Amino acid sequence: MPPDTTHVAGTESLEQDRARLRDFIEAHPRLFVLTGAGCSTDSGIPDYRDTNGGWKRPQPVTYQAFMGERATRQRYWARSLVGWRRFGRARPNATHRALARLEQQGRVATLLTQNVDGLHQAAGQQHVIDLHGRLDEVRCMTCAHRAPRDAFQHELVQLNPAWALLDANDAPDGDADLEGKDFSAFEIPPCPSCGGIMKPDVVFFGENVPRDRVDAAITSLNASDAVLVVGSSLMVFSGYRFVAAAARDGKPIAAVNRGRTRADPLLSLKIEQSCAEVLAFIASVT
Repeated sequence: MPPDTTHVAGTESLEQDRARLRDFIEAHPRLFVLTGAGCSTDSGIPDYRDTNGGWKRPQPVTYQAFMGERATRQRYWARSLVGWRRFGRARPNATHRALARLEQQGRVATLLTQNVDGLHQAAGQQHVIDLHGRLDEVRCMTCAHRAPRDAFQHELVQLNPAWALLDANDAPDGDADLEGKDFSAFEIPPCPSCGGIMKPDVVFFGENVPRDRVDAAITSLNASDAVLVVGSSLMVFSGYRFVAAAARDGKPIAAVNRGRTRADPLLSLKIEQSCAEVLAFIASVT
């Protein structure tokens, strides 16, 4: 049986929400933390979904389209060339720092993130599983050659100098909203080792999460006594499955997220407030 659900209305005071979350954390000293895009919005990285869990913009590129269509790769890398300039400079915000502090206090064994920005590690979090990979590295899909994204950015700019002069609104995946552009002449550097297709080292839609990451997350989840979800609607199954597994095992689940989540019926505590504001009390927890 899933735990009883207590929904916390957004009109209730921030202090009441903090008190509820503080009680949850203190009652469960071995937390499995799962984070999503809502953690990084205060760092200037847009999220994907509205408060009802729907897409705010067209869905991200799929693995099948990226690998199968040169035109899709040209569009992706052109948008990424423009977007990476700001995405690559993003810095941790108060939410990342609060969760790192929670780990330092010995209350978090593992943090599983659906984000690809590396900001949890930049904030000092030590035990992180990047479920969907990291955007700061690229790899060849033929020979597995890897390179830093900054180095690949330099190559992209060298081949496409006019695109480096463009600016556009940021998009969630480190790219930019470039609509109505002709991408047909955009040049993409091949793998320097074998000439293969270079792809960000992240899991695209339609691509499987590597089994070792899933296994490591399940092992950590099994060793925990509760789950804390921060900034995720859990609409993507790759993240939701861990919450569903926790519910099957009878583990209490709390979520800090503005709007609906896929796991609402499974939650024992839900707080619909700003992640950073709700988590601000953690600095005083001993």
